[in-house]
Amino acid sequence: MKLVVSHIRKSYDAREILKDCTVSFERQRIYSLMGPNGCGKSTFLRICALLEGPDGGDISFYDNGAPLPHDLELRRRLSLVLARTGVFNTTVYKNVAYGLAIRGMRSREIEREVRASLAFVGMEHKMHQRALTLSSGETQRLGIARALAIRPEILFLDEPTASVDQENTEIIESIIAAMKKNGRTTVILTTHDRDQAARLADVRLFMKDGMIHTTGGNT
Repeated sequence: MKLVVSHIRKSYDAREILKDCTVSFERQRIYSLMGPNGCGKSTFLRICALLEGPDGGDISFYDNGAPLPHDLELRRRLSLVLARTGVFNTTVYKNVAYGLAIRGMRSREIEREVRASLAFVGMEHKMHQRALTLSSGETQRLGIARALAIRPEILFLDEPTASVDQENTEIIESIIAAMKKNGRTTVILTTHDRDQAARLADVRLFMKDGMIHTTGGNT
């Protein structure tokens, strides 16, 4: 699935945050988006994830060249992980299973997907632990596992390592790199770390003055 953003605008309280954002995201690649605090990176991700509407411009998704309607089915093909992941006061397993359960999946299928997602982020051994007892880094990995369990075609990560320690930062980076190897998911992440962007991204983007600029790529 391809995402094309054309001339997106967004304002809050008469302050223009996004002025003219235009960029295309090709399938199965990793994109990093950098920029100063308050420049609108998180707003841009929410708009792309169809969680918030723009004031102007167009967001289009294409599957094999055909445009897709902005309906529930499309939203279920997208997932956003925030910088600070919220969790339910229950087990790690049930946190990851939640999105699958509301989709009506059978218990056996849910268990298979939950185990696979937790194994992917290195947390299968934490399956029965209360989510609220996890460290900040583990909580962030849980959020990624919960997002991956629904098998999104586009995964948005908002500062995925901003509030975690070095060990978990390295683990999360390895998780993102592994997503590229399995070739299933397009990843669009925001980061303040230029080195991280260079390590992970196929295409590096920079937001300035409400617009998006391409700064380089690794491929």
